[in-house]
Amino acid sequence: MELMDEKYMREALQEADAALREGEIPIGAVVTCRGRIVGRGHNMTERLHDPTAHAEMIAITAATEAVGGKYLNECTLYVTVEPCPMCAAALNWAQVGRIVYGAIDPRRGYTLFSPSLLHPKTEVEAGVLGDACSALIKDFFKDKRP
Repeated sequence: MELMDEKYMREALQEADAALREGEIPIGAVVTCRGRIVGRGHNMTERLHDPTAHAEMIAITAATEAVGGKYLNECTLYVTVEPCPMCAAALNWAQVGRIVYGAIDPRRGYTLFSPSLLHPKTEVEAGVLGDACSALIKDFFKDKRP
């Protein structure tokens, strides 16, 4: 499972790079189901002028369209940074089976507020390619906030 987690986290990092090229906070996400990617997303809050257009939200929408239903209980979300409470709640409503994230978000991550935001059956794996995910976000903010 570890190699697959790294493979898909690299895909999420590619999405984060796309966000960076567009001037967005570099967070990316992919959703997999039965060994294939069914949804991709990266932050689009600036482009869409929408504070809810987080990578996870974009990826959830793409994935539910691809699987033809609102539940993703057989799917895994890979995201470069720990989901915020809003995204965690959306992942709960979608009943995502598993969440894998890279960098911990010590300021806005859902675990600071309430780990119970997730569906009780959702499995969580933190720290996959955490150094690469963390470096991308830290470099972005270092350039923004000298």
